[in-house]
Amino acid sequence: MKLGFVSAILPDLTLEEVVRFASAEGFRCVEVMCWPVGKAERRYAGVTHVDAATLRPADGERINDLLASAGVEIGGLGYYPNPLAPDTREGQVYVNHLKKVIQAAQRLGVGTVNTFVGRDWTRSVEDNWPRFLKVWPPLVEFAEDHAVRIAIENCPMLFTKDEWPGGKNLAHCPAVWRRMFEAIPSGSFGLNYDPSHMVWQGMDYVRPIREFAGRIFHVHAKDVRVDRHKLDDVGILATPL
Repeated sequence: MKLGFVSAILPDLTLEEVVRFASAEGFRCVEVMCWPVGKAERRYAGVTHVDAATLRPADGERINDLLASAGVEIGGLGYYPNPLAPDTREGQVYVNHLKKVIQAAQRLGVGTVNTFVGRDWTRSVEDNWPRFLKVWPPLVEFAEDHAVRIAIENCPMLFTKDEWPGGKNLAHCPAVWRRMFEAIPSGSFGLNYDPSHMVWQGMDYVRPIREFAGRIFHVHAKDVRVDRHKLDDVGILATPL
């Protein structure tokens, strides 16, 4: 296992500065963010340490030389949009850039791209499924063609008002993962597993590791704590009719 960090936590540093920091602190790898250049729509989004849209062969060589000199690897390229956004035109923008990130991964010799499946948060899992089957099999095939694996993070993206009630990531639990992998059995389609999301959802975070061991391509780790006593104050606010 190689310990690293997500470059989004250092948004104001250049890629070279991120890599040098990783080396100085004893990290062996970095997940490098590859959002399109522009303004972030939420925390940890919009960070561009590798611009996949403009990456040239010479850029790839320069980046790999930098990594080699620092003794640091890229553990994966990261881009976490909503490819299943309700507006299909918006979703297609994300799909198009995700393909560029996949191509950048191949150019850099990076085997994994980390992302979200996405979701129309106003609809059920069942109602999202036809869209999933339309969008994701071709994306996975594209990744296969470029010798890259796609790792889906399991955060439900259920934290803000515009993500309510379903969350913006379909792949938040083992039941959905089973169904995804049955629909797309490709060895290039797997998980970026984050047990912290299992904890706060009240799920067993160990059992899925056993079941999906062959599908875990990358791992996130965060400190998490559930303050049970605070749940006593959580309720549903309703206005009387």
